[in-house]
Amino acid sequence: MGSSAKRKNDRKKDFQKAKLKVGKARPKPSNATDTSFKSKSITVPHQFLMANLPTPIEQYKHHLSLLSSHSTEKKRDSLAFLTTFHTSRPVNNPLPIPVSLLLPELYPLILNGSNSVRAQLILLLRTVPPNDLEPHIEQLLLYTRTGITHIALDIRSSASEILQWAIESCPTEVVSCPGGWVKTLKHVLSALAWRDPPPTPSNTNGKQSGWTSLPAALDPARQGNEGNFRVKLLNALSSLLRAGLIPAPAPTNPAPSKWPFPLRHVECHMIPRRSNPYRRLNLFGPPRDEEGEMYPEREERQRLFDKRFRAAVEYNVENAKRVGGQYGRISAAIGGVVAEGMEDFQSPTDPILERKRRGDFPYITVLTWRLDPSFKS
Repeated sequence: MGSSAKRKNDRKKDFQKAKLKVGKARPKPSNATDTSFKSKSITVPHQFLMANLPTPIEQYKHHLSLLSSHSTEKKRDSLAFLTTFHTSRPVNNPLPIPVSLLLPELYPLILNGSNSVRAQLILLLRTVPPNDLEPHIEQLLLYTRTGITHIALDIRSSASEILQWAIESCPTEVVSCPGGWVKTLKHVLSALAWRDPPPTPSNTNGKQSGWTSLPAALDPARQGNEGNFRVKLLNALSSLLRAGLIPAPAPTNPAPSKWPFPLRHVECHMIPRRSNPYRRLNLFGPPRDEEGEMYPEREERQRLFDKRFRAAVEYNVENAKRVGGQYGRISAAIGGVVAEGMEDFQSPTDPILERKRRGDFPYITVLTWRLDPSFKS
């Protein structure tokens, strides 16, 4: 028999069915394991028996550790457990762990690719007390701004909802924290594709001539699935401008002073209630630019809005009104917020030059000429 015929017969054996004979045992397969041994005992090297069930706090910490798991189902179920724990606890009872340890575990989930995880995350964030959220609003806005400019539409939509919730919970902290005013406005307008108005040709004297068309970003026929996202982001923009430009209403019935005469304004000399009250001075931090600076005063926010964003907002609001529908109505409301918030704003001018223009100080020209002979009045 040749070698080729032998190889053919060896291949055929793999597909031949074994013939069974009466009274004889079935042949064992080639990969059979011999189990004909006996053991007097079974030893388990690592055995752990829990007599008592874990406490709710231990379960809370266990589910918090599962938020970094790779499984989407584990993240969603753990977020649901934490949400139920927050809503079912008594109002006066604190959380099992500080919010400073809870929120860093939730920030990365803003950019999670699962819709169910982000939806459950929003429900959990709404259970966090606003007073505990205020010191951590800067880090929350950092992830939220990344989310509203994400390439995935679903993540941008969820980040818009989180931004709206953050503004409703802590409006003052959102617009006054480092980067909360300029950076947030910059990212929101970028996500909406609201850019500065084009330069007006000199021969038209500021009037548009000929046919005009809507920008592609505002055309309802080209929006596709971005309509809901734009509506959510417009609502967040309206809330942000209202919190930053419109002053808070004064109380109708101010509480009487609890300090008797001659004590007055004692609260101003006591220990501050908020953490790091001198954060605006940035004594030990890295230097900040205009975008990353804090702007706790309304006048500063008005000045920056007028300098960097007012022209783009007013121009795009007028374009959005022509679209109509819900998009146009919210844009018209934004225009009303801008008009109300900037009503008492006056453009800053140099007081010395203004008084010189009126002729109050005629000697300024002589003094300036002596210091700088190249000066021309």
